[in-house]
Amino acid sequence: MISEQLLHAVQDIARDAGNAILSVYHTDFQVEDKADKSPLTEADLTAHRIIGAGLRALEPSLPILSEEGSDAEAEDRRSWSHFWLVDPLDGTKEFVNRNGEFTVNIALIEDGEPVLGVVHAPALGTSYIAARGIGAFREDSEGRRPIATRSAPERPAFVVSRSHRDEALEALLARLPEHEAVSTGSSLKFCLVAEGVADLYPRTGPTSEWDTGAGQCVAEIAGARVLRLPDLGPMRYNERDTLLNPGFVVIGDPAAAWADQLGG
Repeated sequence: MISEQLLHAVQDIARDAGNAILSVYHTDFQVEDKADKSPLTEADLTAHRIIGAGLRALEPSLPILSEEGSDAEAEDRRSWSHFWLVDPLDGTKEFVNRNGEFTVNIALIEDGEPVLGVVHAPALGTSYIAARGIGAFREDSEGRRPIATRSAPERPAFVVSRSHRDEALEALLARLPEHEAVSTGSSLKFCLVAEGVADLYPRTGPTSEWDTGAGQCVAEIAGARVLRLPDLGPMRYNERDTLLNPGFVVIGDPAAAWADQLGG
């Protein structure tokens, strides 16, 4: 059974990592390119080490799958019924651009489903936390409060990636109703749907499982549905050889009149 104590302990670990990230953010840091051409900074690696140490101290028996330490073979991973899924610094491009829209993502996966999630945005001083059986919350300088998705308004707000837009996304948006488009970085897009600021987050570009696990948990516990594209099946984890996600969509109000136009 997941406890509030566990949820808050994971939030504390994310905050510790976030503080370390900010100590780099305010310096003249160097940027390297990984093999896939995505950026890497000292902040990514420092946060990775802090989170790994914190989670191992918290639950020594649970494996950790992290973007900066993802060397487990698929055959080994398949034996993990429970594990931590971590992106130490989601939105490194936003970090490099210094716009504040980057996050620390930590999720607990049980049997392919995210059941605990923490999305911490250190530059914004905001955390989104959720756990099955406990609820979904936003915490900032004004305190902690529960969050929930909203019923879709007549003119919905769709949140899209600031750094990753492609033809498939434009085609999807074109067949949906008139809407307000909001751009933001990292897993904050899940959280905007979760707290009822946005109604839809469609993603057709590439993501990895550590990019989405924590945000999916927050969104789903707040009332959203997170579904694969184009078949609209459930988003699950650690069930394939690849760690790349399919396209997906986060729907704040599954009863919205336009929701059946998302598949295809």
